[in-house]
Amino acid sequence: MIGHVVNRPEDVVREALEGLQILHPEMLSYQRDPSFVTRAVVARDKVVLVSGGGAGHEPLHAEFVGSGMLDAAVPGSVFASPTAFQIRAAVNAVETGRGALLIVKNYTGDKLNFSIAAELLGTERQVEIVMVDDDLATATADEGGPGRRGTAAVIAVEKICGAAAERHWALSEIADLGRRVVAASATLGAAFRSCTPPGQDRPSFELAPGEMEFGIGIHGERGRETRPTVPAAELVAQLSEPILDAVGAERGDGVIAIVNGLGATHGLELSIATAELKSFLADAGIGLDRVIAGSFVTALDMHGLSITLLRSTEEFLDLWDATVRTPALAW
Repeated sequence: MIGHVVNRPEDVVREALEGLQILHPEMLSYQRDPSFVTRAVVARDKVVLVSGGGAGHEPLHAEFVGSGMLDAAVPGSVFASPTAFQIRAAVNAVETGRGALLIVKNYTGDKLNFSIAAELLGTERQVEIVMVDDDLATATADEGGPGRRGTAAVIAVEKICGAAAERHWALSEIADLGRRVVAASATLGAAFRSCTPPGQDRPSFELAPGEMEFGIGIHGERGRETRPTVPAAELVAQLSEPILDAVGAERGDGVIAIVNGLGATHGLELSIATAELKSFLADAGIGLDRVIAGSFVTALDMHGLSITLLRSTEEFLDLWDATVRTPALAW
C-alpha cells in the first residue's frame, strides 16, 4: 500500500536529489555515483565545509549547500549514514588545497563513517571534524554512552562556520569556531505525532489523543517521557527553560534562536511558538538577538517542533548576519 508520493521506497533518495537539482540548477550539482551534492560552481581558495547524514531530514543537508554555508552534502538512505566512500569522494570533489571541515551530527553511524573518511583523507587532504551534540534529551552522565544527539544546532554551525570560510579563515580557526558554537548551543523538541517512513503504513510510535512525546529524536525515536499536551506558551517554556540552563544564558545575555518544525508542523504554529519564545525570553531578561523559524531539520512527516538556542557573542552575530545563498536559507 502506497501512502506517500513515491515510486519505490528504495529509490526515494536518488529521485528526490534528481528533483532537487532540477529545482536549483544554478546552485546545486548532484553527483550520482557515489551520491553527493556540491555547489554548482565549486568555490576556490577557501576551506571547504562538508556535512551529511541520513535522508529524511530535509532540507538538511543538501539544501544548505551554497555560498556562505556548505560546499558539499553527502546523503545516506532514509535515517541511515552515508558511507565513508561517499564522504571521501565528496571532499575530493570540492577541496581546494586549504583543507576540509567535516560537520558531523553525533550518531553512531555518522561518527564512524565520517571518522573513517577523515582517516582515508588524512594522507591526501588536511581535515578537521566538528561533532555537533546539542540534544538535551539524550544528555547523560554515562561517560561510556553515545552522548547527546546532534540536531538543529548543526544549522548554526554550518552558517557561522560557512561565513568564516568565505572570509578565508584557516581550517584550524574554523574548526575552533565550530566547536565554540556547539559548546554554546542546546536543543530540545516535542512531538504530537511521530513519522511514518516511506514504504511503511504506521508511525514509529503511537500517542493517544491529548498526549505529546517530550524529548523526541529526529529519527522517529520516542522521547524522555510522554506528557499531556499543553498550550503553546507552556510548551515553549518547558522546552526553553532547560536549554537556557544548558547554554549558561543569564539575565542580560542574548541568544540566536532556531524554531524548527519537524516536518508536518504548519507555519502558523511555528510563528506562534516564535512569539511565545520572545515573550518567555523577555521575562527571563534574555534578548532574542536573531531568530529563524521554519522546517530546517525534519523527521519526515513528524508533527512537532524543536527549539535551539545559541548564546550570542559579537563574533557569532557578525558571522550569522553574513550573506548566505542556499536553496533553504538566504539573506
